Amino acid sequence: MNLGFTMNKDQLDGLLALKLVADKRNFTAAADELGISPPAISKMIKQLESRLGVALLSRIGAYASKPSGLLRLNLPLFSYPSYLAAMITRFLSKYPDVSIELFFEDTASDVVEKGFDAGIRDSDILAKDMVAIKLFGPIRFVIVGAPKYFKKMGRPKHPNDLLSHNCLRVRVDDDWIYDKWEFEQKGKAFHVQIKGSLIVNDAVQALNAASDGVGLMYVTEDVARGKLVSGKLEMVLDQFAPTSDGYYLYYPRRAQVQPKLRAFIDHLKAENGPSTPMSGKSAEKHHG
Repeated sequence: MNLGFTMNKDQLDGLLALKLVADKRNFTAAADELGISPPAISKMIKQLESRLGVALLSRIGAYASKPSGLLRLNLPLFSYPSYLAAMITRFLSKYPDVSIELFFEDTASDVVEKGFDAGIRDSDILAKDMVAIKLFGPIRFVIVGAPKYFKKMGRPKHPNDLLSHNCLRVRVDDDWIYDKWEFEQKGKAFHVQIKGSLIVNDAVQALNAASDGVGLMYVTEDVARGKLVSGKLEMVLDQFAPTSDGYYLYYPRRAQVQPKLRAFIDHLKAENGPSTPMSGKSAEKHHG
């Protein structure tokens, strides 16, 4: 049956280009798929628009700018309940077309190599060549232990006393065990090389072990606050507690920020206020 409408090869190519732009929601990615330049794919679609008399680009642009799809985040587990859980719940309610995958690990991961959209880390271990956006901070690091541990072993009065205590160590990655605990005194930083009977690769489990009286734990004050308030843990060496700039969301400097990630970044900034754990001012910087 002849409907009085035929399409030549250029118009068919335009339809293919249009479909790729719609599927990928990105002109550059669609152009890469076809092996042509973004201006070339734009020209193909404009020619199709002229033929059909419909503003396809504006419709696709509006669709492509809507936050949607899977947002994959890499972050340390212990930061989630204290800082991020409630905020992410509100984000998912606000953007129902976006789903989030949370992958928990402590190491400063290569988010590009592992296929993540972004990572969240302490400012001290940010990966290089990244754009970093401050989420909250500064954060304070403290030494905590269970009352029964202190009853048995006594309380350290100075960081050097930790040399005679059982200190819980966390393996950050294959080549790094965090066993040099950092402190401050009169504005000067120093560290103590600690040792102990237990090494774990999960800071949450280390904190649970501290609550059970196994040993002392070096942790952010916010993460330990619940156990401190309940009396399961007590703080020592408070006067030597150092601070870090805070936690940052980071992503590759050269990456194109997709709508789902941009929406997440904007949501983080909007949530950042004195009434939440994210009490630091948002700041965007280049790292590395």
